[in-house]
Amino acid sequence: MLTAGENFLRAARGQQPEYLPTYSLFWGNNGAPFFRPQPDENGVMRNIFGVESVRDQGGITEAAMPKTWDFVLDDIRKWGDVIKLPNPDDISQREWEDAAKQARDNHDWELPFGGGAGNPGVFQVLMGVMGFTEGLVACLEEPEVVKEFFAYIMDYTIKMAKSYAFYFKPQYTNLADDIAHEHAPFVSLEVFQDLFAPCWRAYYDVFRADDVVLGHHNCGWFEPLLEDLVSMGVTFWNPVQSSNDAFAIKEKYGNNLVLCQGFESRFTKAGTVTEEEIRTQFREYVTKIAAGGGWAYSGRSGRRPDLPPLDTPPEEPVYSAFTDNFYLDRRIGVWVNDEFIKMQYNFYD
Repeated sequence: MLTAGENFLRAARGQQPEYLPTYSLFWGNNGAPFFRPQPDENGVMRNIFGVESVRDQGGITEAAMPKTWDFVLDDIRKWGDVIKLPNPDDISQREWEDAAKQARDNHDWELPFGGGAGNPGVFQVLMGVMGFTEGLVACLEEPEVVKEFFAYIMDYTIKMAKSYAFYFKPQYTNLADDIAHEHAPFVSLEVFQDLFAPCWRAYYDVFRADDVVLGHHNCGWFEPLLEDLVSMGVTFWNPVQSSNDAFAIKEKYGNNLVLCQGFESRFTKAGTVTEEEIRTQFREYVTKIAAGGGWAYSGRSGRRPDLPPLDTPPEEPVYSAFTDNFYLDRRIGVWVNDEFIKMQYNFYD
C-alpha cells in the first residue's frame, strides 16, 4: 500500500489515488529556517518586514497574526525607506546543507516532504505592512509603485526559493496568499493579473523547473482567479471552502487539480440535522466529489488515516458563528472523520 504521502502526490500528479487521500497545510513546515522572526527583549515578535505579530485571541486557532493597527508603512511611495529585507547571499552553502539535512533527517516520510521559501505571498505582505484599506488603495492609485515594491520582495523570494529547491529537494511546495474572503476576491481579475499573478508565477516557475508538485493555499471564494492559478502549473488547492462551487470546478479540471476540503458546518442547517443525516450528507458528498480522483480530505492531518476519530466535544464550549451552536461544529468533526475512515480504503475498489 502506498504511504499517505505517496498517495497524495499520486493524486497531485493527475492520477487516481490508491485510496482516498488526505492533506494538511501543516505538512509543509519544512521551510528554510533562515530569517525567521525571533522575540525581542520584550517578547515582541516581528517578521522580516517589521510587522508585529499578535495573538488572535478568541479566533479559530488563536494563531499569531499581523497587528491590525499601527502599520509600518502608511505611504506606498515610501516603501524603500521603510522595508529593508535581509540578504539571501549572506547564507552560506554549509548553512543551507546543514538545514536541509536536519529537515530531511527529522521528517516523517509517511508524509510528503514539502515546504517553501519561508515568505508569504505578496498580497499578504502588502496588507500586513499597510493594512487592507491603504494596501488596496495603493493597488488602484499607485500600481507602478506597488510593482516596484513587489519586484524588491520577489528578488529576495526567488533567491531563497532557488536555494531551497536545490538543497532541500522538496516533493512539493505550497504558496500561501489569501487574496479572497468568503464572498469575493479582494481585487478584480484585472488587478490580480496585473499585480499579483506575475509574482506567483515567478515563484512557481522556480519549482516547476525541477518537476516539484505545486500547491496553493487560498481561503475564501477564490474561484474567479482559479484559471490563472492552474495555468501556472498548480495541481492542488486548499482549502476549497463551501463558497466555491466544488462540483463545477471538479467537472472543469477533473484530475488536473486536487481539491483539498474538509466538511464545513455551513453545509448543514443548525438545529435541524441529526448525526445520521450529517454522516449521510458526508458520504454522498465524498462519493460524488472524489469519483476518479482530484479530491483530498483535509479533516484529518495525521500520518495514519486509520487512527481513531477525534475525542468527544471539549468541556469548555466553543461558540460557532456558523451554526449558532456551542458543540455542533466539534461533533460534526467527530462524525465525518469517522465516516471518512470507513470509506477511505475501499472507495476506489
